[in-house]
Amino acid sequence: MDSVDPDGSGLQEALPPPPPVLPPDVVPVKLEEPVKKKPARLPMARRGTGTKGQKIPLLTNHFKVNVTNMEGQFYHYSVALLYEDGRPVEAKGVGRNNGNASPDAQGSPNDTDRKRMRRPYNSKTFIVQINFAAKIPMQAIASALKGVETESSQEALRVLDIILRQHAAKQGCLLVRQSFFHNDPKNFVDLGGGVLGCRGFHSSFRTTQGGLSLNIDVSTTMIIQPGPVVDFLIKNQNARDPFSLDWVKAKRVLKNLRIKVSPTNQEYKITGLSERNCKDQLFQLKQKGDAEPLEITVYDYFVNHRNIELRYSGDLPCINVGKPKRPTYIPLELCTLVSLQRYTKALTNLQRASLVEKSRQKPQERMGVLSHSLKTSRYDEEPLLRSCGLSISNSFTQVDGRVLQAPKVGNGDDLFARNGRWNFNNKKLVQPSKIERWAVVNFSARCDVRRLVNDLLRCAEAKGIPIEDPLAVIEENRQMSRAPAIVRVEKMFEELQPKLRDAPKFLLCVLPERKNCDVYGPWKRKNLAEFGIVTQCMAPQKLNDQYLTNLLLKINAKLGGLNSLLSIEHSPSIPMVSKVPTMILGMDVSHGSPGQSDIPSIAAVVSSRHWPLISRYRASVRTQSPRVEMIDSLYKRVSDTKDDGIMREALLDFYVSSGKRKPDQIIIFRDGVSESQFNQVLNIELDQIIEACKFLDEKWNPKFVVIVAQKNHHTKFFQPNGPENVPPGTIIDNKVGHPKNYDFYLCAHAGMIGTTRPTHYHVLLDQVGFQADDLQELVHSLSYVYQRSTTAISVVAPVCYAHLAATQMSSFMKFEDTSETSSSRGGMTAAGPAPVPALPTLTPNVANSMFFC
Repeated sequence: MDSVDPDGSGLQEALPPPPPVLPPDVVPVKLEEPVKKKPARLPMARRGTGTKGQKIPLLTNHFKVNVTNMEGQFYHYSVALLYEDGRPVEAKGVGRNNGNASPDAQGSPNDTDRKRMRRPYNSKTFIVQINFAAKIPMQAIASALKGVETESSQEALRVLDIILRQHAAKQGCLLVRQSFFHNDPKNFVDLGGGVLGCRGFHSSFRTTQGGLSLNIDVSTTMIIQPGPVVDFLIKNQNARDPFSLDWVKAKRVLKNLRIKVSPTNQEYKITGLSERNCKDQLFQLKQKGDAEPLEITVYDYFVNHRNIELRYSGDLPCINVGKPKRPTYIPLELCTLVSLQRYTKALTNLQRASLVEKSRQKPQERMGVLSHSLKTSRYDEEPLLRSCGLSISNSFTQVDGRVLQAPKVGNGDDLFARNGRWNFNNKKLVQPSKIERWAVVNFSARCDVRRLVNDLLRCAEAKGIPIEDPLAVIEENRQMSRAPAIVRVEKMFEELQPKLRDAPKFLLCVLPERKNCDVYGPWKRKNLAEFGIVTQCMAPQKLNDQYLTNLLLKINAKLGGLNSLLSIEHSPSIPMVSKVPTMILGMDVSHGSPGQSDIPSIAAVVSSRHWPLISRYRASVRTQSPRVEMIDSLYKRVSDTKDDGIMREALLDFYVSSGKRKPDQIIIFRDGVSESQFNQVLNIELDQIIEACKFLDEKWNPKFVVIVAQKNHHTKFFQPNGPENVPPGTIIDNKVGHPKNYDFYLCAHAGMIGTTRPTHYHVLLDQVGFQADDLQELVHSLSYVYQRSTTAISVVAPVCYAHLAATQMSSFMKFEDTSETSSSRGGMTAAGPAPVPALPTLTPNVANSMFFC
């Protein structure tokens, strides 16, 4: 130890030796090393762009934004509203300036405000706390454009998007996230049932390789039909007149909708309906002075005290706009629904089909609408944007596309895909599976089953599918057609069993009407989970050769056959994939429809089998908590020797089907996640997959590729010199991609109607080391291996299969929901969150089949 000079005198004194740290009889305990937190994985940077394919000039709906004031900054404040006693104000709308003023009222007081001014003794005092939260520099956007994304850059973009929202709000628009809808009947289309499709615009700022851009696209939402409440109810229930309405349903659909009441034109929110009809519903009418309140009917009050003529409301319930203990009743015919009120419930199949059909736009039409939208939005007049020095170009951004050559389809006898499709006319399937020991069950009164069977046998022969005559054709007893779906299915099996000595290998089911009728779920469940029978359902319409060929493609795939094969699989010559055992996964989570918040979400993982093929798959499906997007059942360790997770099933199947080889490379395609969830995919889901691999073999370290496929975005591409959609195989990885991260857009399919929606692929991780061209060509090839059709599809097949598997298994859940034995469906109970019901297990012989095809 060094000596010290404590008093600065220059005389140095040696310090005494230190005392012993521990008494001699104490054994030191070794401290555990603190667990080092492994660094989080982040999305990888772009490694370069592709070069293959024929170059094609394109336009995109991104409009270049110039920013002259990058030195400016925004100030973020947090506002809290409290009552005088310090309790927080939780009622919606209280914090808004000028109460219910219409957006174009320019601050003038509305009826509610005038009333408040006349009754100062009724006014409340609030405490408003304004706290400084953060400073958001515009400079953060410049950093993001250079590839350095921070929380500040995301906040700065959010501020610019909020300015767009406020700009639209001042024009009286309905706001839905970053989409804006004007109150213009020209933008409304009738979808039936009192629901309108309302066309509007999506506008959001994006940082891209080419700089800051404004992405503008056509957007559609559903709204309630404005106008008389009674007209809406009649259309909503498809009723003859107001006197045949179901008022329990009416109460449910009207709750919380806003109405205007004539003759005052005052606006209210509906809280319910009166228990009695207008002529019988009594209430206490206050009298002048100290006189006792007068008890009269609502009808009497409006007709005799207000001199308002009521033509039909007397015999109908009243609308209640008051509080439960202090109701305010208004006759139905005086109430009109305000425009631009969102309809958030699930659409019927007819409404959905109508919405898709009526909101389609050809590319040139869409470009014209978007140009017009940008001009009429008048963003250059927005003072906040001007203070940021933002100016927005009126021209669509030019980008360079490349059209990739379609892969050859076939098995020696190559088919060349033209315009994203190939033809099986006069062609045999690659690996036909024999259709034997099969039967037909017919739930439909309209189908000529004998003719159907003859046509199916003829078509199968033409495609080279060996097919036997059916063992039996079972017609449903017509008296059963009105019975509940589960009863019809049970009865059909009772009819079927005596006619077959052994269980059939395959059942063809003719449904009562459309494909997704209520018989579908219980029928699928009975076959796949209880009996292990492969089944194909069909609708009784359109029984032509094209329909039957498509039906046979599905049947062949389900029975283990292969309809088509890429030449690069047959060779095999897929770069990086054919040389090293590689498993391909498609992952998706399906949630309940809007308004079904307590339906469990369904996670599906589809995995490839029979390497080096990329055309054969199997699926594992699990339920999880409602609205949870991250898959939580990839790895589920239940003991030291048991893992019940999805990945274990997939890995063992790959090993068995691929000649006892473990995958050394695993390529994951994840659907349905937003950019804010990329880190969770990389650090939560991928960790589970790695754990599942380690659980099988501690020394096993496969390499991973993680790619997110997004369809739910607003970037579109157009040909500048033609009215057609971009050709199939068009890929774009410049100008509109992420400034730093590895992404590209691919239009693999031929857009026959409307405007093609490209799939946006984000490569989050690549430990294999693909060249850009090789990875893009693999993604393109995977759009051609979909066994249900003879066309390229818009997203890779494993993702499409995952979606199909989740949807098919969710039909089991719908069946569970409507059964009387159904328990709580994942919602809250008095004891906390209810357990999520598990899906029924598929029998082993169908679990590894393409049952979802």
